[in-house]
Parts: sequence; C-alpha cells; structure tokens
Amino acid sequence: MNRHTLRERIPGPAGWIEVAVDNPPELEPRGLALVAHPHPLHGGSLDNKVAQTLARAWVQLGFMAVRPNFRGVGQSEGVYDAGRGETEDLHALLEHYGSALAARLGIAAGSVPLALAGFSFGAYVAANLAHRLHQSGLEIGHLTLVGAAVVNFPVPPLLDAHGEPLAGRTLAIHGERDDVVPLAAVLDWARPQPHPILVMPGAGHFFHGMLTPLKNAICTWHGAQQAA
Repeated sequence: MNRHTLRERIPGPAGWIEVAVDNPPELEPRGLALVAHPHPLHGGSLDNKVAQTLARAWVQLGFMAVRPNFRGVGQSEGVYDAGRGETEDLHALLEHYGSALAARLGIAAGSVPLALAGFSFGAYVAANLAHRLHQSGLEIGHLTLVGAAVVNFPVPPLLDAHGEPLAGRTLAIHGERDDVVPLAAVLDWARPQPHPILVMPGAGHFFHGMLTPLKNAICTWHGAQQAA
C-alpha cells in the first residue's frame, strides 16, 4: 500500500498466511482492523484496490490494518475453501495480531478494539467471522461490508450476541450500478434485519474512479461512531 507496509507470513490452520500490515504514522494504534479481499479464484488478493482502500481508511481512523492473502493466493499456503477455511484464517490473524497489539499497548488480551472489513467475497468472510464471534459472546467494535456477495454466499445476518441488529456498528456500502451483485439483492438481504445500506450513486462493483469517496465515506461514518 505504501513504503511503510510490512509484508510477512504467520502460521495458520492450513499453513503459512501472507499478510500486509499497515500502522498509523507516528501514533500507537487504537485498535486492530482485519481486511478481507475478494474472491481468490477470480483474481482477488490483498493488493485489490478496494481492499487497499479499506485498509487506508482504517489506518486513517487510527487502527493497525492487516490484510491477508487467502489460501492459495500469493505466498499463502492451502487451497480455496469457499469461505470456511478463509474465516478460520481470519480468526487466526485476530488471535495473532490481537495478542501482539494488546502486549504492545499494555492492555489485557482480548480487549483490543476490533474492526472487521471486507469487499465482495471478503465481506462474506468478515461477516461470517463477526457472526461466529458474536455467537461465542465476543463483540466487535466495527464491521464494514463493501459490495457484499450476498447472491453467491450465505452472508449471515448482522446481529450481536443478544440477537440485536448491529446497525450502530456496521456500515454496508454498495454501488448503484453493481453488475456483479445487484443492488436489489443486497436490499433483499438487508430488509429482514433490518439494516441500512449506503448506496454510492454511479458506482460499479469495483468502485472504479470512486475509491477516494469510498474511503471518505468509511472514515466519516466510523469516525462519527468512535466519537459518539
């Protein structure tokens, strides 16, 4: 993402996981943001422009941003697992970097503020991990879903550990002209929860030419939530 991006590998359930790590410049991170990239079998990687934009937004918000390459991508070992193994790998990153950041900040393990973010297939993985954490009684601070692939994957409802909507902590963004995941399908997914969707007029699935407005929308919304 920039000259300060650290590339490394950490052990995961299926072997080594390649990650990119970005920290806020000249500041200690206030939390950890895990960013999930789009479909590995369709060119998705941690270098995807939307995934990088999500990382930039969370760094601007003061978080350490960690982007993995999912199984079989780049230097990550293992093979594509339709979201199941990818969710396990994202959880492994949470345990690894959450513990390290807690020690760095001198706070109790498990108390690091957590943000999960993902684009397309990555939105499914991020929402899936959020759902699992909530089922186990663990809460997250923020969830950002961009172009969520609700037509191809069973993206879980956005509920907390008590079954209440996560509307106050979740930002779901979709392009008006998304030709991969139609806006109508996302509205159908959101309606029963109920959950608001931020629609970016004129944007397609990959937000070409609109990455800066996308970053600004994320920073404005989540920044307001942090200040509340």
